[in-house]
Amino acid sequence: MSARIRRDAVGLLNLALCALPLGYAALSLWSERAFRQALPTVPAVEIGSRSMATERTPPNHLAVATVMGLVVQGPLVRSAESLKLQASFVSSSGDSRALLTGADGQRIYRVGESLPGGSVLRRIESGRVLLWRNGREELLALEPPGRTTLQALKGSGPDGTAPASSRYLRPTATRGRGE
Repeated sequence: MSARIRRDAVGLLNLALCALPLGYAALSLWSERAFRQALPTVPAVEIGSRSMATERTPPNHLAVATVMGLVVQGPLVRSAESLKLQASFVSSSGDSRALLTGADGQRIYRVGESLPGGSVLRRIESGRVLLWRNGREELLALEPPGRTTLQALKGSGPDGTAPASSRYLRPTATRGRGE
């Protein structure tokens, strides 16, 4: 009889082990259904309604192109900024800089920095920089020198050559022979 009781106990245990996951699944499904019924209902939105179509305006293509870094081909406007470009240092690694002179003195700027007049330094090229001011791109070019830096010596000869001076330059070939 003990073998029969043992066999019945094993059968009941197997039945309980099979019923336990099935009971847990049924409980989970019942609580999920109760949760979904307790959620507030959201009014359905009509996808093709006329009111939404009239409110939507097409995007400004020029603004999108500007954000993407594209520019309209055409002549650049000379900048109204009260700055002068003294030098531009163009680097292939992207760390270009520009030396600008303004009312507050000289300063070196990088791409993306704000300038004293409210514009932003957008691009640095050899001999010019491009600024972003009032929603458009402006050009600030390197100023050519207005006056020559080389000047004629006073007291030059009739043929335009300077007179020879023995005060500073002495012939070295004759030194050491008979002096």
